[in-house]
Order: sequence, then structure tokens, then C-alpha cells
Amino acid sequence: MSRYEDEKFKQLQLKVKFNAIPKTRLKKFQQLFNGYKNGLVRGEPGKFVMTPLYGSHAEKLYRMKPRNDDVWLLTFPKCGTTWTSELLWLVMNNCDTEKATSTPLIVRTPFTEMPFLTSETELSPEMSQMLNSVDKMPSPRILKSHLPFYLLHPQLLDTSKVVYVARNPKDAIVSFYHHHKLITLHDYQGNLEEFAQYFMDDEILYSPFFPHLLDAWSKRHHPNLHFMFFEDMKKDLRGEIVKVAAFLNQTPSDEQLDKITEHLRFDNFEKNESVNNEIGKKLGWMNEDGKFIRKGKTGDWKNHFSPELNTRIDEWIEKNLAGSDLKFVTELEHQD
Repeated sequence: MSRYEDEKFKQLQLKVKFNAIPKTRLKKFQQLFNGYKNGLVRGEPGKFVMTPLYGSHAEKLYRMKPRNDDVWLLTFPKCGTTWTSELLWLVMNNCDTEKATSTPLIVRTPFTEMPFLTSETELSPEMSQMLNSVDKMPSPRILKSHLPFYLLHPQLLDTSKVVYVARNPKDAIVSFYHHHKLITLHDYQGNLEEFAQYFMDDEILYSPFFPHLLDAWSKRHHPNLHFMFFEDMKKDLRGEIVKVAAFLNQTPSDEQLDKITEHLRFDNFEKNESVNNEIGKKLGWMNEDGKFIRKGKTGDWKNHFSPELNTRIDEWIEKNLAGSDLKFVTELEHQD
């Protein structure tokens, strides 16, 4: 980036304004989403839903300057973020599985908006320090975010390598529902049927789902973007690792590819304390009776949806994909 461009982007101003969503401050909503003590906010334009704390500081992340050797992972929540983060880190770090099991993933691949995922209204000194630590990380950094492209630095895709992971919305809804039951920020008290309706109505954190996904899909031919599907990883994990490595200009050996594949297999992955966030239970931000790494299955929605709910979700998907060539895989006969 030239000096002129550098000065230009120091003056960046985010043209999205966040305002409180009145419904999320009502008793009914807060009884269901017990963790949202101050409700949620929605940005216009874009209708992005987030915490009030993020809404007050969105420009900080918008101005976060990407580096030309960064690797960014973008996803909607519960679409394979943790799994792919570990994949990226191993590919970029010579398949160092020893460090991958001894150093928390959140340290190795920071989550950019994590400081704002709280019901508080002020940014604490600890969270400010976390933001600063990302800026001071040595290169090459691997960073992850659930923010859509338009809320990140406008030069991100022209500067850094970006991996976007998509997942079929049926399994994403089920996984995000369980996540809302697990994480105390959400502390969701309702059932899946109610949650799915809030999801489809774009009234939960990180909504709306389809604009997030379709914006990335429209950029999939950009040379710095690798667009991949969670379901393809479930179908052929090693093959997807090979594709990611090629995108990142890495050349792992066959032995290393086998090692990464085995490390990422679900039976092994869920036992890895550096990724399963069991420490969250001790720190109080995870409920005791749940798992951060849950099932990771394609088609698990069939164990949860009533026929009526499935019909409503099918109609919602069809409506939102009208005019798009994006297709979802919602079931797999065989999966890793």
C-alpha cells in the first residue's frame, strides 16, 4: 500500500449507523435471550445485528489495517470456523501439531470482534488490550471474524488472503441454537422452533444470514478469496486441505497432509483442549452441561426439525436464493 493510500485509509469512516432494536429490549425477548441485558442493535444500511458495544466501536474494526501476508477466515457463526481455523494454522505453521495442542486456538488465530461480544456498554481495559495485541501480532497473522465484508477494511480482499466457509442454513440453525444455549452471553431459554423463527426473521446476533453469505459468494472469483463449503470438508477433508494449501502457496508433504487430516478428524478434534474451550466453563462464559465442539455433522437438522418447521425453512431458503446459482448440500451419505 502506498503512503498516499495509507493516509487515505487512516481517514476511513464507516457509513453504517447502529441503533437499538426496540423488540430486543422487551421482556419477552430478554426472557428468551437472557444474556442480552441491553438488547441488540441493527446497522443501516445492511441490517447487521450485533451487541450495543460493537455498535459503539464498529469503526475500530473497520479501520483495522490488513497486512499483505495476513490470512483472514470469514464465516457466519457455526459454519466451521473453529475447524477451519485449526486447518489454516497447521497449513501455515509446518503442521506443528504439538504446538496446536498446547497453545489455545484463540491465541494462535484471534477472533477480531471478541472484545465486543459482551452485554456491557463500555469497553474494558482488558478487551482494549486484546484489540491492541492483534495489531501487534507478528506476521503472518491468521485472523477470524464473523463480520460481513462491508464491515471490515475496504482494502481487505485486495491486500490479504481470505478464506470464506459456508454451511447449509439448516445445520447452521441447529448448531447456532445449541451455541446460544451453551454461551452465557446469549443464555437462550427458548426452544429450537422459536430460535429458528428469530433466525429467519434476522433478529439474532450476526443476522442476516443470506446477505452475509451471498456477498461473499459474489466475490468468489477474486484471486485472494478461497470460497469453500463445510459439507465439502465433511465429504473429503484431505482434498479440501490440499486446495487450501495451494491457495496459501504452501506445499505440505503427503505425510504432513495425512497428519493434518488425522488431527482434524472429529473424534480427535473434540478432545483437543486447545480448541474445545472447556476452560470457558471455569471462566463462566460457558454453561456446564454443553460442548463447544458438538457434532459437526451434515444432516443433523433431520434430528431436530418438525415437518412443518422444515417446510417453513425450505420456503425461506428458496425465497432468499431466488436469482442466485448458489446451491446447498443438506445431507451426505458418507462423511469424515
